[in-house]
Amino acid sequence: MKKVIHLMIVGILALSGLGNVASPIKNIETEMKQQVTTLDDFDPFVDIVIKMNVTAFRSLDTIDASSDSNFFVKIFINDEEFISPIWNDTSYLYDYWSVEKNVPDDEEFVTVEIQLWARNSDGDVLCDIGNNNDDVKLTYSIKTGHWTGDDQLEDPSGYGRLNGCDDGSIYKHERDCELWFNIYQNDFDNDGIPYWTEVNTYGTNPEVENSGDPDEDGIPLAWEWKWNYDPFAWDDHEHLDPDGDSINNIEEYLTRTLGSDPYRKDLFLEIDYMEEGPNGEKSIIPENTEELLKNPFHRRNIVFHLDVGAENGGQIIPFDNETDQTELIELYNKYFLNNDKDNYRRGVFHYGVFVYLCKPNGYAFRGDGSPFWGYGPGTNSFIIASKNMERLSDKTLKPLSYIYASSIMHETGHNFGIRWGHPFGCDARFSYKPWQIGFWIYFNYKSIMNYIYTYSILDYSDGSHGRRDYNDWANIDLTYFEIPNDSN
Repeated sequence: MKKVIHLMIVGILALSGLGNVASPIKNIETEMKQQVTTLDDFDPFVDIVIKMNVTAFRSLDTIDASSDSNFFVKIFINDEEFISPIWNDTSYLYDYWSVEKNVPDDEEFVTVEIQLWARNSDGDVLCDIGNNNDDVKLTYSIKTGHWTGDDQLEDPSGYGRLNGCDDGSIYKHERDCELWFNIYQNDFDNDGIPYWTEVNTYGTNPEVENSGDPDEDGIPLAWEWKWNYDPFAWDDHEHLDPDGDSINNIEEYLTRTLGSDPYRKDLFLEIDYMEEGPNGEKSIIPENTEELLKNPFHRRNIVFHLDVGAENGGQIIPFDNETDQTELIELYNKYFLNNDKDNYRRGVFHYGVFVYLCKPNGYAFRGDGSPFWGYGPGTNSFIIASKNMERLSDKTLKPLSYIYASSIMHETGHNFGIRWGHPFGCDARFSYKPWQIGFWIYFNYKSIMNYIYTYSILDYSDGSHGRRDYNDWANIDLTYFEIPNDSN
């Protein structure tokens, strides 16, 4: 039908004598195609194809007690089934599996169903990736380019992210997993915005990529379309923070390639480390550390982004046998802020630096204000001695990656306002041995912030363990790392 209409338009234009005049042809053809759209075709420029990418998944729970599982995905688009390859022996994967389907051009809605399966010693089992649902059902609109259903815009788990823990099963064994995906359609100008939206909502040219900022609010049209803002009405994006993660919409836009979502909490951490020392001393983060860190946060829809090289992080610091506090300020300014006190990363990223040796062996600090070493508002950074990580790994017989992850999570907790004495039990010295009275006083505070559990529980407490416990998760302050308004 589309091809016939196109030939009719071209023929009419040729007979009218306009066939050799480029601009009138384009304008008349576009106008006529727009009229056709209202009749029976949501995009007269292309034959509409729905594309779906699965970009990552992660096991947030034990799927197979005997080993890592073998995962695969099933996608149903308008009831047609697509099955992915099997990803063997893994608990997480960052891959790119894509499917596509030609859909009717005169029907607005496309049905999509997503299932994550594990093939293990018990046979094929469905994993939980939705709120009380093992499979996820969505409805995609070719008018708007958005989908609704078991995942949608302003979803607290994230648009294009599914979380099996959304039903409250964080500490239950229900094969909880997370899965990341995107659904989109082809369009003539490749700006991602469907023809129907351009013509009927925005009044923009569907033949020209929309890359500008018509309302001059600092955010381009395409980003505002994706997150359902009006690109022709000025918004105060510098102060808009709908998810309350202390990352405003301007910062969400700047970190869009890292997977940020303005309606779901994101946590960014840059880590830099020392080059190898003359005797083989290493401060680099072990493999799997990042994956261990993500699970406790992702279960609660705080997506953890660890930058150790993807986005200016992972910078190599010259080796020093021991780093004192005066040196730390210089490292902070040079390698984190890049000698730019107005660097936008200060309002987005927390900062960690791994050195060979420091005293104490690890502590939180604020690099751009007073107090320098402490837990006051604005605390956004920490330092950790790699030599101590190796000692603790040998002492506890736990993998070095687990020790690093535990230390990072503990020190990051201070960036959230969990600090010595608040609550009682946090950083309580002389309390982590059974013969010390503090051990029994703070025993129920089962948090990584309690020295009793720093290297045995990779989690904050949820306050459910009885007397003198404290709900860290409910009291995390994601704004605590920001420079206070009354700061000098």
